[in-house]
Amino acid sequence: MARDSRNTTTAEHVDVLIVGSGFGGSVAAARLAQAGLGVMVMERGRGYPPGSFARTPAQASRALWSPGTGSYGLFDVRSFRHFDSVVASGLGGGSLIYANVLLRKDEHWFVDRQQLPGGGYESWPVTRADLDPHYDAVERVLTPTPYPLDAPGYGDVPKARAMRTAADRLGLEHSLPPLAVSFAPRPGAEPAIGLPVVEPDGENLHGAIRRTCRLCGECNIGCNEGAKNSLDFTYLSAARRHGAELRTGHEVRTIRPAARGGYEVGYVRHDPDQDGLPAGPVRVRTLHCDRLVLAAGTYGTSHLLLRNHRQLPGIGAALGTRFSGNGDILSFAVRTKEGRGARPSSVDPSRGPVITSTIRLPDDLDGQPDSGVVPPGRGAYIQDGGYPGFVGWLVEAAGLPQDAGRAGRFLLRQLAARAVGDPDTVAASLAGLLDDGALSDSSLPLLGMGRDTPDGVLVLRRGALDAEWSTAGSAQHYARLRAALRAVSEALDGRYADSPHWLLKRIITVHPCGGAPMGKSQVEGVCDEFGEVYNHQGLYVMDAAALPGPVGTNPALTVAALADRACTRLLEKRESEPLASSAAPVQPEMSAEPEMSAEPEERAEPEKHAEPDVPVQVLATYTPHSSVQFTETMTGSCARGVGDPRAAQRAATREPLRARLTLTIDDIDDFLVRREHPARADGWIEAAGLGGRRPVTGGEFHLFGPGRTPDHRELRYRLFLTDGTGAARTMIGVKDLAPAGLTRLWPATTTLPYVLLDGHLERRPGEDAEAEERAADIVAAGILHISLPAFLRQLTTFRMTGPRSAATLARFHAFFLDELRRIYWPTKLPGLFT
Repeated sequence: MARDSRNTTTAEHVDVLIVGSGFGGSVAAARLAQAGLGVMVMERGRGYPPGSFARTPAQASRALWSPGTGSYGLFDVRSFRHFDSVVASGLGGGSLIYANVLLRKDEHWFVDRQQLPGGGYESWPVTRADLDPHYDAVERVLTPTPYPLDAPGYGDVPKARAMRTAADRLGLEHSLPPLAVSFAPRPGAEPAIGLPVVEPDGENLHGAIRRTCRLCGECNIGCNEGAKNSLDFTYLSAARRHGAELRTGHEVRTIRPAARGGYEVGYVRHDPDQDGLPAGPVRVRTLHCDRLVLAAGTYGTSHLLLRNHRQLPGIGAALGTRFSGNGDILSFAVRTKEGRGARPSSVDPSRGPVITSTIRLPDDLDGQPDSGVVPPGRGAYIQDGGYPGFVGWLVEAAGLPQDAGRAGRFLLRQLAARAVGDPDTVAASLAGLLDDGALSDSSLPLLGMGRDTPDGVLVLRRGALDAEWSTAGSAQHYARLRAALRAVSEALDGRYADSPHWLLKRIITVHPCGGAPMGKSQVEGVCDEFGEVYNHQGLYVMDAAALPGPVGTNPALTVAALADRACTRLLEKRESEPLASSAAPVQPEMSAEPEMSAEPEERAEPEKHAEPDVPVQVLATYTPHSSVQFTETMTGSCARGVGDPRAAQRAATREPLRARLTLTIDDIDDFLVRREHPARADGWIEAAGLGGRRPVTGGEFHLFGPGRTPDHRELRYRLFLTDGTGAARTMIGVKDLAPAGLTRLWPATTTLPYVLLDGHLERRPGEDAEAEERAADIVAAGILHISLPAFLRQLTTFRMTGPRSAATLARFHAFFLDELRRIYWPTKLPGLFT
């Protein structure tokens, strides 16, 4: 650290600070360092040169990431209410434990406002054409190549041939996907096992000798041969050669805009030499940067933004949303045979890289004929798994039917943990299940992934990150994918077996996506299509948190390509729109850094600085509108063939109906001045007669619009949906608010009579919409209600975007309360509705 003449410590300054070293952070580090910027990478984990990955039981006991208990290992294992997850902590991020697959996202899967099965929509602000040049750039660095199945020494990998056989028998598309693995000592050379790898640009950052793939199946627990073209050997080595500083054991905790421009970042240091010792007091150090790139992964980046959102005014309501597990699921083809009634076949999952093969399930968007193997739906991929890679550990933990005792104990522990809310279930359950045994030679792990529903939300609870997501919203995806996995098992004359997790309707995802999604506006996303956070110039998200939905295939290449594209944009803007930021370091108030207890670490605050007496600047890339968004849930009934909502309540044919609507006011200024006070309505309506849960998109909601007399106001809903038969429907509901005293306020504002009309009745300027509604055929009618518990939950769903979030919410509430006062208590009381 720099010091002045009085020996007072000054905060460090760097052009670009990159938080995390995975597929986004490593690409950013190399690209920006090569452009001449001063780059620093902060990675919470340690470096892992070849030979340092855990293999012995003693080493494995320290392989988990849990700083609170003094463990600084590679695997960050998380357990949420409805699913579990495994991500990495180390220099190179997820590339240290991923299975090397670098597939591009399918062209037709870059959707634009595609309706989702459970309501809402998925929308990508980029296209395949946007990313193709950047896919090319990443592939030039990571040099992926298909598994050389026909090369001498590499042909004896029976699981690769088994996958091809299954695909041929089912008529499904099969391929050997590009793998970021060195099978040959240099590009263009003949593949050969165990040869030294020639580094194209000289020594790697570890200064270690790498060797070509030995087919040991250990890709997912760290490659001790250095055969993987992981990010530490490629992008991060290039970044260091161009002057980037790579700091391991550094974890960022706090972010705030600096008064001089740029950002002040608070971080703590972990000492791996203290591995195994409980964490003591930690110090928060501070660094100033002109540009800040968040690339700590879906969980890390989302946690940082959620924890610091009050210091980052203007981050929109999309923060924490669009989460999904990329459709991940694990299953097994058990006791495969060489023919019906024949002896067991050898698929030997322990030989080869963890993944060698891919079977693609088409998407409805592809325009391909139905294969007949599975019903139509959202696209997916199936890949072979390996042992004893990390997936193999999960297979062992699953306890296939030949070891029902261990499987039973696993399920009992999981059920008990769910009942008491134990957050450490995964690590504890796996530890109890790992055994000396291995899968039989004839059983093959099968890995599924695809386009599940990005309807999850990441939130903070008591300072810790939590996830509100379950398989229920993706039921169609998992039913289709499991049917395909079963078909593959049977095509190999084997028996299909679910992971024990699935018996609890849980999955383990290694591909979490979303939480800080990109979008076309700050209403849709946290950041724009180039990863820059709305309202915060120079703050970027360059990792899987920015994904607005599942990639469908392995997401590593898409995350890297998006980061490459974002860096191109950042460098272009640097030339045309330089940041107004001083290079002088920020002067701290005192030389000593405060000590804090390690629990809870999430509440750590950085030291205060003596800064110029000027307000904190929010450097806006755009001049945004201020918006308000909230969600309401209504329940009631529906009666087909009845035209009067009141009469529908007495109809013998009535059935339950539920609705969940997200109401968005895009511009609070425009909303307040317009007579109808319009808002957008999206969500879903669910009833058996409609074909289940049906999406609502592009609906309208008018809050306190003109009523039938001057003293009446209306809360009017116009919602568009399509029922299970494909018939277009419009739901029209009106809450009529009439002067009748305070006792009528609650029932009037929480009761919605409605009719369901045939067709989509779009409201057009200058036309009499109500006359068109009266002329339309009524399909059904009913009444919906907001219960008191639902109303209390609704109060927690308010989200604001724009530069003055608190003021925006205050203006909306003032408008709402004043309208209610005008209707139900025209004479003001002192202190009431003022």
